[in-house]
Amino acid sequence: MPYKCLIVGLGQIGMGYDLSLEPERAIFTHTRAFSVHPSFEIVGAVDTSAAKRLIFEAQFRRPAYVDIQSAMKELSSDIVIISSPTAYHCKHVREVLALAKPLAILCEKPLSYDLAEAHEIVHSCEKSGVKLFVNYMRRSDPGVIEVKKRITNGSIAQPIKGTVWYSKGFLHNGSHFFNLMQFWLGTFLQHSIISKGRLWNNIDPEPDIFVEFERGCVVFCAAWEESYSHYTVELISHSGRLRYDRGGELIQWQATIGDPDFIGYTILNPEPEIIQNGMDRYQYHVADNLFLALEGKEASLCNGTEALDTLKAMFEILNSRIN
Repeated sequence: MPYKCLIVGLGQIGMGYDLSLEPERAIFTHTRAFSVHPSFEIVGAVDTSAAKRLIFEAQFRRPAYVDIQSAMKELSSDIVIISSPTAYHCKHVREVLALAKPLAILCEKPLSYDLAEAHEIVHSCEKSGVKLFVNYMRRSDPGVIEVKKRITNGSIAQPIKGTVWYSKGFLHNGSHFFNLMQFWLGTFLQHSIISKGRLWNNIDPEPDIFVEFERGCVVFCAAWEESYSHYTVELISHSGRLRYDRGGELIQWQATIGDPDFIGYTILNPEPEIIQNGMDRYQYHVADNLFLALEGKEASLCNGTEALDTLKAMFEILNSRIN
């Protein structure tokens, strides 16, 4: 029997991103991923917008409700997906746990803009015996998992140095890449502020920072979302160079080779290896990893404790920015 899913929040990641795209072309949202995945079944949704509820009901032939209480009174669900705005995550987790104890909650990133609320979300799920996962979706991508394997087995040799370009706020979008660096490079160790930067939308800081992880050092630099989106990573190793471009749509590895013209010199292979990724179906891969985790199998999906570690490190950085 498929796991039954309730989706709370029908915004862009909940339903909007791929609404006008064919499923063969893109699986970017929770509604599409959990409606087409054979191991899951959507039983309903929640959103305060009447227009979004009507679209959901027409598209997915399931009921939509104005609040969590109404939905959970009528529906039984194994999984609750919290894809509401970040400011409402803690409130919605509280409401879910007050009414039921689902097998798991999949929450959008970041857990909260408030560290105390993030702690509450993680601890309340632990206390209730509910598995908590956070939608840092790149960790479920086959290309990202392949890069981690290469770092682990030494084919991407340590130590590693890198740069990360992010935009649209350190917490909102930068957290995707901070979590990704933790996945690849291990525990956050220390940092220093290069530039305090500005506030995105007068809320989310955008500092430039030097960060040391267990397996290497990375400089995070803020770009300008209002001009264009720019999410890219470059990692330099003694064994070559990794390029993670266009938010992960293109992953390239250039191994070191002998210079054909100058004997005794080493260069990067001018013909990079393309590491296959699944960013055209990234939310489906999240659903895949959620199924593995629920079945007690190995999965790379970010759990609540790991997501809290990401926020702790990021708040440590942001607090030093204003001191």
